[in-house]
Amino acid sequence: MRWTNLGEHTVYENKWLTVNLADVELPDGKHLDHFVIRQRPVALCAAVNTQNEVLLLWRHRFIPDTWGWELPAGVVDVNETTERAAAREMLEETGWRPGRLEHLITVEPSNGLSDAQHHVYLADGAEYVGEPEDYFESEKREWIPVARIPDMVAGGEIRSANAVAALLVLHHRLRS
Repeated sequence: MRWTNLGEHTVYENKWLTVNLADVELPDGKHLDHFVIRQRPVALCAAVNTQNEVLLLWRHRFIPDTWGWELPAGVVDVNETTERAAAREMLEETGWRPGRLEHLITVEPSNGLSDAQHHVYLADGAEYVGEPEDYFESEKREWIPVARIPDMVAGGEIRSANAVAALLVLHHRLRS
């Protein structure tokens, strides 16, 4: 049941994304036009301290007009590794420099429409170095016990798909 992309042409493009229209052939030979959003990779960082707390951002998302806890995240710059981007975003958005990083999970948050990949790194602690450079990214930053994560997800306090996936994996990993 493989769909075949026979080609795409760009209908809109900026530095953040490209919107293409693809000619897709279905398994039965029929064709359909399908929009495809091409995006740069995103890197996230989940810093966990010795008390098994994770550093989260409380922020508003204007598109769905919702508030929620999220992990520091951002687009990977050209010629930057996803690991380096995760560390940079943590520092810029929280004012905390992450400790040793290891890859935790990669997710495709909307793979029926976009090729976006979100790479989440786990940091072994973090060192506070000052106020965040990107202070406008969040209203507050707090260390939240990892044990609370499932209830926070169920209660809608953590809504972002990449954060939900990563934090539930982290919760499972720390309980094992």
